[in-house]
Amino acid sequence: MSVFLCGPLAEPRILDIVAGPDVAALATQAAKVSGYMLLGPDAMWFPALAERKDHCVEGLLLRDPSAHIVSRIEFLMQGVGAAPREIVLTDGRLAICFVTDHAPDDTAGWQAATWRAKWGLIAQAACQEIMGYVGRIDQQGLIWRMPMILARAGAQVAAAAGAPADLRSAASADQVQVTSVDTPHEGFFLTREYALHHPQYDGGTSDLLRREVFVVSDAALVLPYDPRRDRVLLVEQFRMGPFGRGDPRPWALEPVAGRIDAGETPEQAAYRECIEETGLHLSGLERISGHYCSPGCSTEYFHLFLGLCDLPDEGRTLGGLDSEAEDIRSHVIPFDRAMALLDSGEANNGPLVLSLIWLSKERDRLRAIA
Repeated sequence: MSVFLCGPLAEPRILDIVAGPDVAALATQAAKVSGYMLLGPDAMWFPALAERKDHCVEGLLLRDPSAHIVSRIEFLMQGVGAAPREIVLTDGRLAICFVTDHAPDDTAGWQAATWRAKWGLIAQAACQEIMGYVGRIDQQGLIWRMPMILARAGAQVAAAAGAPADLRSAASADQVQVTSVDTPHEGFFLTREYALHHPQYDGGTSDLLRREVFVVSDAALVLPYDPRRDRVLLVEQFRMGPFGRGDPRPWALEPVAGRIDAGETPEQAAYRECIEETGLHLSGLERISGHYCSPGCSTEYFHLFLGLCDLPDEGRTLGGLDSEAEDIRSHVIPFDRAMALLDSGEANNGPLVLSLIWLSKERDRLRAIA
């Protein structure tokens, strides 16, 4: 049976990715369906059809696609919460479309130009990863991975902006010759193994190198600071890094931190994470840095901020999201005690060290304007 495609599924680049090598054999034509609406609020990266009276959706009719292509489309749509349904098009023909039952009544309609500007590149990157799982994981496995798939896609798009190369080499990543790419681990996180040659400073090319990289998302980190009371807030939680290294005390003092979700700016993530982890509403942000935390083996990129706020009296509180299994304790302490943590070595988390050093340099300015 034919398949009705609309919204992102009808975008040529998305359809190329989803159909795979068989895309050249596809036959499509314009089509419409009544009684449905393509939902597209700003936060939805891949909207689906929902039943709505007095609405009509234009799209493409994929005529008699192979069972293989239909299964690939269905796999993707399962990940975004849509199920196949037989419908009647406005011209009377039957087709399969993918419909969601989980859309609120007040959801706005999809706007193609708005979607392309915010989600187009992110959706392409996410679909590339999703299609790589076809035939290897089930629907629940895909749904479980979706938050990180989208976060990785957002990070990939953000990375394309690059950074200046006034001192370092301006050689392009396109000059790296990749022989093979494997993904030996595909859980919530990914590990990719590359075999490659890269340009050398003497004008030559390296021998074949095999390197593994831990593929994660970008993160926003915030050190909350009250310039009037000269206090900072630190969070403390159990961390697998110290535990896996053999540290006898794997609870770490840190700034507030969290993943930047797809479609979210680092600043938006910073404000959100402060509320989720500590219940704290910031009055403003000061950017400290944007940097790779461990560029030799990880894709993780940190956006580090100082968060201006009013802090309560000194003490400890508990916080975090149960849905993310967070068990977080917050400490409100004077600036001088925070700096003493640097001297003692108890502050052994890189972003915290960097934030406190930055604060020591900017503290007088911040207090003067508070």
